[in-house]
Amino acid sequence: MPAVSRVVAAIRRSGVRGRSTAAAIVVVAGALAIGAGVLLLLLQRALITSVADQAESRALDVSSQIQEQGEDGLSNELVENTRPSQVIQVVDQNGRVVATSSLRYDKVPLSGLRPPTGQVARDDAGEMPLLDDDTAYLVIARGTDYQGARYTVVVAASVEAQRDTVSTVTTYLLIGFPLLLLLVGGATWVLVGRALRPVEQIRSRVHGIGVGQLADRVPVPAADDEIARLAVTMNEMLDRLQAGQETQRRFVADASHELRSPIASLVAALEVIVADSTGQSGQELHRVMQAETERMRRLVEDLLLLAKADDTGLRLQRADVDLDDLVGNELRRLRAAGGPEVEGVVPPVRVSGDAAKLSQVIRNLADNAVQAAHSKVSFTLAEYDGQATLQVDDDGDGIPESERDRVFERFVRLDASRDRRSGGSGLGLSIVQEVVRGHGGTVAITESPLGGARFVVTLPVRGPSPPATIG
Repeated sequence: MPAVSRVVAAIRRSGVRGRSTAAAIVVVAGALAIGAGVLLLLLQRALITSVADQAESRALDVSSQIQEQGEDGLSNELVENTRPSQVIQVVDQNGRVVATSSLRYDKVPLSGLRPPTGQVARDDAGEMPLLDDDTAYLVIARGTDYQGARYTVVVAASVEAQRDTVSTVTTYLLIGFPLLLLLVGGATWVLVGRALRPVEQIRSRVHGIGVGQLADRVPVPAADDEIARLAVTMNEMLDRLQAGQETQRRFVADASHELRSPIASLVAALEVIVADSTGQSGQELHRVMQAETERMRRLVEDLLLLAKADDTGLRLQRADVDLDDLVGNELRRLRAAGGPEVEGVVPPVRVSGDAAKLSQVIRNLADNAVQAAHSKVSFTLAEYDGQATLQVDDDGDGIPESERDRVFERFVRLDASRDRRSGGSGLGLSIVQEVVRGHGGTVAITESPLGGARFVVTLPVRGPSPPATIG
């Protein structure tokens, strides 16, 4: 048992190649063992049947001769016409041997079988007579008569030649099995090694790819098989990692660039205040510093929200939210602030979601529309078939179709409607997309009947499942 355990442990350590080879050897060995057993069984039965048929045929010939001629000339006929592998006796009803093919067997009958006239009996030679050294002959007895006297023809056929045949086949099988298993094991080892060679190349290439080499790719085998699909999947993963790294770097660079402007303004204001001995500049620059500080606060909060969305997902405080109230509050804010004309169709609509984050979505869309509009902004809220839809339209220059996906990327501004002078950071629409997606909804851009852009937000009324976390 310890030896078997060590062998099993060695096979496990050998990897897929070793386990595949061991499995192939075990399966082939089992199949060969079963096949060899069946072969030997069929072979010995065929040989025994052949010997028995010959013995029965000879017993029938001798019985026919007795029925026609009796004992006259029987001994000479048996001596002259009996095969060397057979011994024939004719036994009368008193158990006396009256004729035999060999003088060595002229005293004692070979068998005690005494079948009736015309019937055949056979001595039990064992289940596997060719593999049993104690059984040298197969005995057939046939009953016959002549003028009222009963005789028994006994034919003893040697099975030595058949036993030698089975023994020879067994020897060849015992010699051939290890050679065949060795051939199977070697072939399996080589073929599995060749099949796994591309996997090892993929592993080696991936092992050598560091943070600075994400542009490298693993080789894809020419064959369209599982390994080729694995290589394609690995390359797709590397594409995603490279895109994620580039996005992260661009995000950090853009965030640094966005923070540089308010920090520079604050530094300049502080320098002016320090240089002013009268103290009057502090009061004059207070508004500037307060505005720049508020700008930095909003930027940091936006960056934190997007970072959470990328990392572990936004935590939504779900409750029933009257979407019409949120839209109404935003309409009042825009009208109080002046600027473009603001219209709204706001029927009662209730959804399940995070009120604070949905309010941020509406405000970002409103600010975006006001910045892009020439003179008019419109809000339309509706509910249909379990979906709440919010449309925000402006009469600005619109967004080209080729740019409609790009405007949701972070720090992206379209020159015609969004610049740093307006105070925007280029994160508003990214936040809209993340929050809407977290609520199980969608946001899309189309052309507005007013001539500008239309932002369409669709939200499920009851919210997605599960509602706890979004990614």
